[in-house]
Amino acid sequence: MTVLLVLAWDKTDDVSSAYRVLAVLSSVLSVPIYASFRPFTARTGYLVGLARLLAAWGALAAALLFIAFVTKTTEIFSRGVILQWLAWGGAFQALVYLPLHKFALQLEGKLGASGASIIIGGGQLAQNLASKLRYERREDMQGLVVLDDEEDDQGADNPAYFPILGQVSQLRAILKANNVRRVYIALPARETDQIEGLYVDLLDANVDVIWVPDFANLKLLNHSVHDLGNMPAVHLNESPLTSYPGGALMKEVIDRSLAAVGLVLLGPVFFTCALAVKLSSPGPILFRQNRHGWNGNIIEVLKFRSMKVHQDTNVQQAQKRDPRVTPVGRFLRRSSLDELPQLINVLRGDMSLVGPRPHAVAHNDYYADKILAYMARHRIKPGITGLAQISGYRGETETLEKMQKRVEFDLEYINHWSLWLDLKILIKTPFTLLSKNIY
Repeated sequence: MTVLLVLAWDKTDDVSSAYRVLAVLSSVLSVPIYASFRPFTARTGYLVGLARLLAAWGALAAALLFIAFVTKTTEIFSRGVILQWLAWGGAFQALVYLPLHKFALQLEGKLGASGASIIIGGGQLAQNLASKLRYERREDMQGLVVLDDEEDDQGADNPAYFPILGQVSQLRAILKANNVRRVYIALPARETDQIEGLYVDLLDANVDVIWVPDFANLKLLNHSVHDLGNMPAVHLNESPLTSYPGGALMKEVIDRSLAAVGLVLLGPVFFTCALAVKLSSPGPILFRQNRHGWNGNIIEVLKFRSMKVHQDTNVQQAQKRDPRVTPVGRFLRRSSLDELPQLINVLRGDMSLVGPRPHAVAHNDYYADKILAYMARHRIKPGITGLAQISGYRGETETLEKMQKRVEFDLEYINHWSLWLDLKILIKTPFTLLSKNIY
């Protein structure tokens, strides 16, 4: 906020109380906003971290603008000072971010290299964890310690094999011999007594103890661990819109802003498509269909009508050479212009620019009991485009396997959602509009 005060002094030869209040307010708001975007996470790549940093700066600017608008104080600030502050402030943060990012990586590396790590447990979970710790986190992974009643069933020629250092009854000697500073317990939740015993035994061993529960058989959704009144709470299924409220607010602001701009800029295209639909066949210009939205709520999704008016008791996806599709409708569907009215859905808050594509309610009822975690895709707002669409799963899903792959991509998007991911999907979407699967 020093940049703001310097610019104000340079412009007016004084720093008025308004600028001092703005500096204090910016400092206070920056803490929760920057924390929600997490730009300084050590394991975040430089470009991704920089994008998060600038997104947080944009979110802070939007919040301050909103406050100034509500309090009717926009006129007391110099537009020149504010614009220069936003530009120079963002540039200064981007410049400082590089050494800070390097410092965070070096610090994490030093902390991680302060001692060796071992894993208590066996089977595939322990092997996978050991591999991730050694090759992704660069930890000094010594090997595995198995339970006293376990036998080593791993082949020595297995390239993913990590040595068995011994059994739990030899744990103290193993810790001392390998200079262990961190112990991972890779046991399933059903081994509660064993885990508790190990934890109590390691309390005075001067090592960090981390439990990695075996959730391999669960379809986790945006999972995380939080402190709940000094009790660890493992979130197995949480909506990103509630776990990252700052990022969700920024996504909402970007969605509605771009939707409004898109409707204005694409006004002539919108009018041309509407006129072509009206002249192509009798019926309404817009096709309205109930679909599931955020948290399963029913929303009315808008599209340009691409089919002749007909009675469709069994909702059926459009197919190749579908006789119901008009010539104009075929062009609109092939170019995805039929989805242009969904910008109205985004503007009124029913949809997002990026998210899982909404399906007809009848389709959801059909697939809900056939695909694991199918309805979990509704834990976030549906989108005009999504990760599944840019990954080759646009258009008709005539087989259960295709729908299952689409759902997998939707859940992957929810698990890894970020504003940076939204931006990448929006950039890639135009290159997928000529997909052969769009009828």
